[in-house]
Amino acid sequence: MTDALVIGGGPAGLMAADALLSAGHRVVLAEAKPSLGRKFLMAGKSGLNLTKVEPFDTFLSAYGTRAWRLRPVLDQFGPENVRAWAESLGQATFTGSTGRLFPQSMKASPLLRAWLERLDAMGLDRHTRWRWTGWHDAGLRFVTPDGPVCLRPRATVLALGGASWARLGSDGAWAEIFRSDGLPLAPFAPSNAGLCVNWSPHIAAHFGTPLKNIGLSAGPLRSRGEIVLSARGLEGGGIYPLTPALRAGAPLLLDLFPDLDEDTLTRRLSRPRGKQSLSNFLRKALGIDKAKLALIRDCLAPLPDTPAHLAHALKSLPVPHRGPRPMDEAISTAGGLPFEALDQTLMLTSRPGTFCAGEMLDWEAPTGGYLLTACLATGLWAGQHAARWLETV
Repeated sequence: MTDALVIGGGPAGLMAADALLSAGHRVVLAEAKPSLGRKFLMAGKSGLNLTKVEPFDTFLSAYGTRAWRLRPVLDQFGPENVRAWAESLGQATFTGSTGRLFPQSMKASPLLRAWLERLDAMGLDRHTRWRWTGWHDAGLRFVTPDGPVCLRPRATVLALGGASWARLGSDGAWAEIFRSDGLPLAPFAPSNAGLCVNWSPHIAAHFGTPLKNIGLSAGPLRSRGEIVLSARGLEGGGIYPLTPALRAGAPLLLDLFPDLDEDTLTRRLSRPRGKQSLSNFLRKALGIDKAKLALIRDCLAPLPDTPAHLAHALKSLPVPHRGPRPMDEAISTAGGLPFEALDQTLMLTSRPGTFCAGEMLDWEAPTGGYLLTACLATGLWAGQHAARWLETV
C-alpha cells in the first residue's frame, strides 16, 4: 500500500509531495498531462512573478472574502517564505520597484527543474499521463498508458487545479467526480480575465496599443496599471483585479489622469482653444495620445460641452462592456471546492485522509504573485497535515 498519493503536478501538488517526502513518507504523484508544471511554466514566460513583498495584512487583503480562511495558511508560508524556498533551490531572487519578487533568471524552468531534481532525490515516484477517474471502493482509479490502475493510499492530496487553460491541464474535469460523490461545489467563473468590449471601427487602428498609468474601477474594486486595446476588448494587468466586480455586471470606469485632480484638469481645459481642433487641443493641453483620444471618442458621444464636464468624464470614463472573456481564456478561475467542505487542515470532512489544495479550492486573487503564493502555501499546508494524519492511522 502506498503511504501517500498526490494527484496534480502543479505548484500545489509538488509542494504537498515535498512536505510528505520531508516527513519521511513514500509518495506517488500522478499527473494527467505528459509533463509537470505546465501552467507554472506558461506563467513564467513573461517573467515569473513569485510573490508580492508587502505588509502581511495588505498582502492578505488581496484574497477578498477568503482572506480569513487563508490567513493561517499564508501566515505559515507567505512572501518571505517564498523567497527563502526559491533560494533554497539555488534560484537567486530580486524585488522590483512595486514589491513583486522574481527569480534573477526571470524564468520558471530553472526553478522547476531544480525542484524536481530535489524531489526525485528524495524518492518521489512520479507518473505522467495518469488521469484520475474517481473513487472506487477504498481506492482511486486512473486511466494510464499501461491500462487501468487502482491505488489505495493511506493519505491523498488532491491538487487538481481550476478550470482555465484546459490545454495546460486545468480543465475542471474533476468537478464531475466530486458531484457524483455528492460533494458541494461553487460554480466555476473566469478570474483575472480580459474584458469583452464592442469597439467602433475607428478603434481598430489602435489594437495592440497599451494605455499606461491609468486608474480603473468597477464597483468597490480599484486598480492602477496598464491595459491594452485589443480586437476583443481590453487585456492586461490593470483590468484583471476588477474581474469579480465586472463578472457581476458592474460598470467599468477609467481615470485617464490618476495623478491630476478634476480642478487641475478643468483649469487646463479652460485655456483658449483658438482654431485648434479638439484633438490637437487635448493633445497639447493634456498630452493625450492618439489611442486615448480614440477611446474617449468611442466612449463619449457626444463629448461634454464644458471644461468641467469634460474633466469629470476624463476622470471617470465609462467603458461599455459585455463582461469577462470566456473561462478558458482566463488566467485563473473563481469557484470550486468550498472551504465549508473541509476542516482546518484542508481535509475533506466526508473523506477522512483526503486533503485538497491549490486552485481547486474556492478562492481567487489578482495576478502579481498572489495566485502562486496561495497555491504553494495550501499545498504545503495540506501536505504537512497529510503527513500528520499518516502518523495517526
